[in-house]
Amino acid sequence: MKRIIAVLLVILAVATLSIADETSFSRVAAPDSKGRLTKAVLTFSDDHKAIEVQPVKGTPVSIPYAEIDKFSYEYTKKHRITQGAVVMVASLGVGAIVMMTKSKSHWFYIDFHEQNVPKSVVLRMDKKEYKKIFEGVKTHTGKEVEFLGDARNKKKG
Repeated sequence: MKRIIAVLLVILAVATLSIADETSFSRVAAPDSKGRLTKAVLTFSDDHKAIEVQPVKGTPVSIPYAEIDKFSYEYTKKHRITQGAVVMVASLGVGAIVMMTKSKSHWFYIDFHEQNVPKSVVLRMDKKEYKKIFEGVKTHTGKEVEFLGDARNKKKG
């Protein structure tokens, strides 16, 4: 009986340690100092109790879970007029097709405060990862993501 209890305690300890881990997403983009999007890694770090954004170029950001006010999501669509015009110059016809298509973007906003000063981080998420990021928000911070704009018409799950 004591042996069974000891084994159960070991299993519980291992399970508890595995909960405090890091979940990272590498298919995000963050604006650099000039406002251009650059590749970044978004990490939910339970060890540091913070969300960490590490751009390829630029300054990393660490946001403690306790300082996060809310998470928001926005889904946008826009016509690819500029890209289509560039392609049209290079090849006849193909540019017109590109101009009629729409680009779709998934935007993730993290609103937080640092010493009572409101701040915000904006990330562009990949279409293959954005739902997993929402799960990460719920799992690691216990908060829900608020849906804005066109996102209200998109299903969560």
